[in-house]
Amino acid sequence: MNKKVQVESSYLWRYRIVVALFVLMTLVVIGRLISMYWVDLEFLQGQGDARAIRTDRIAAHRGMIMDRNGEPLSISTPVVSIWVNPREAIVGAETWPRLARALGYKRGELERKITSRSKKSFVYLRRHMPPAQADKILALKVPGVYGQKEYRRYYPAGEVAAHVVGFTDVDDAGQEGVELVFDEWLRGEPGKKRVLKDRYGRVIRDLQAIKTASPGKNLRLTIDSRIQYLAYRQLKEAIARHGAASGSVVVVEVGTGEILAMANQPSYNPNNRLRLNVSHLRNRAVTDVFEPGSTMKPLTVAAALLHKKVTPRTVIDTSPGYLKIGKATIRDHRNYGKIDVTKIITKSSNVGVTKLAFSLPENALRNLFFGVGLGQSTGVEFPGESVGLLPERRKWREIELASLSYGYGLSVTPLQLAQAYSVIADNGKKQPLTLIKENSYPIEGEQVLPAKVSAQVLSMLETVVGKEGTGRRASVDAYSVAGKTGTVHKVGHDGYQDDEYLAVFAGVAPARNPKIVAVVVINEPKGDEYYGGEVAAPVFSGVVSGALRLMNVSPDKLHVAQR
Repeated sequence: MNKKVQVESSYLWRYRIVVALFVLMTLVVIGRLISMYWVDLEFLQGQGDARAIRTDRIAAHRGMIMDRNGEPLSISTPVVSIWVNPREAIVGAETWPRLARALGYKRGELERKITSRSKKSFVYLRRHMPPAQADKILALKVPGVYGQKEYRRYYPAGEVAAHVVGFTDVDDAGQEGVELVFDEWLRGEPGKKRVLKDRYGRVIRDLQAIKTASPGKNLRLTIDSRIQYLAYRQLKEAIARHGAASGSVVVVEVGTGEILAMANQPSYNPNNRLRLNVSHLRNRAVTDVFEPGSTMKPLTVAAALLHKKVTPRTVIDTSPGYLKIGKATIRDHRNYGKIDVTKIITKSSNVGVTKLAFSLPENALRNLFFGVGLGQSTGVEFPGESVGLLPERRKWREIELASLSYGYGLSVTPLQLAQAYSVIADNGKKQPLTLIKENSYPIEGEQVLPAKVSAQVLSMLETVVGKEGTGRRASVDAYSVAGKTGTVHKVGHDGYQDDEYLAVFAGVAPARNPKIVAVVVINEPKGDEYYGGEVAAPVFSGVVSGALRLMNVSPDKLHVAQR
């Protein structure tokens, strides 16, 4: 019996030990639960939230760029960028083929992209997708694949205003044109918010705004979209018709310096830059320089009038049609004989303006050129703007002074030439040019020429578009026009080329009450027509004719149009 009692007693103690351990474990669990719910609740909730609550970036809306009439030239549209966390995506590798097809990836391309960046936590798969298309991809519920809301720039005017407006990169930062110059003004300040996400990275709900996104500010340009389209179309047609390499058109409002149009060829489509030729990015009206040729002759005459060396009726002997200076010979198209100063402009006499330049005090011609804006910035503050070249000499050689008088030996941009002619059109006042439309009172221009002199030169320039002038094709029905042609030999490796030209026309309309100045430059026209009066003048006529009507400028030559 004693042995049996001992065995039962041993089992009883074992049972009691097991029960005691079970009770102890139960008490420990209960204690831990009490500790979690009453002591560590706040800490544990924070740890749980840290694994589900994320801080998301709130994309900022970039400011809109508009023309002077409020028409959009650059706007931002919402898009979604698809990205992946390779560390999370590895577990769902079997879903990659479906994802690749949805994204348009080639076979194996997506796998290589993810596996080669397996140590990273953020890799873009596709930027700037339409929201509806992005939703279809996110609906596949591929592990580690997420969507990020962003904005993409869209340019309604496309290639027509590309050189003025410019474009942004994939991160919405300005890269060219106005987008670059005013990037700080246009770009917004991104915000931050706390969101609750599920295990697929989808936002379940917004929890708290940490920082509100601040949208960028809108910008209104002086460009008139209607005139811009007109200038671009006329220029493009002329480039194609004459087989030219490139060209530019600038239209400026007289009295304000506001640029109404600035078109270039070749251009590019800012909405699709996959096959972009980098050379097409240049805003040639601002960056490219050229020798202005005969378009400088009115300024040489202005200098002679300013220094009272001549009057519009003073007779100059240009016989026998050429002038020898050392080893060089300056020639006219033919022997014009004795002609007055007005006829020198009408017929574009090289000999005549050279003799006028020789009559001037030292540096008088150069100083006047500088006074009207050559050799310096126009004030437009466009990226890459060239100031051209205006030589400065203590003592000018005769051949240098002669060349300067008819537009060789210096270089200008189309925009600088437009500003110089704006001085003639605006009673001798020079206005800084601008692309930004301001509501404030316009800046008072600087008087660089007497009003009487500018009026005399403007009257002479009217004869250029008349029956005896070189710019007859620049005429506009029902409006008076004043302007000057230029046909410039281009410089090559061996000096000036006999078969490469630059055709130029700079003019004012209406001549008797100026409203706009326009400059047309056609680079390397091919074929039998290459003179400024044949190639550039018709473009001027087409642009100015439409622009004056769009601006509701009253005709000042109705009696002529009615004949």
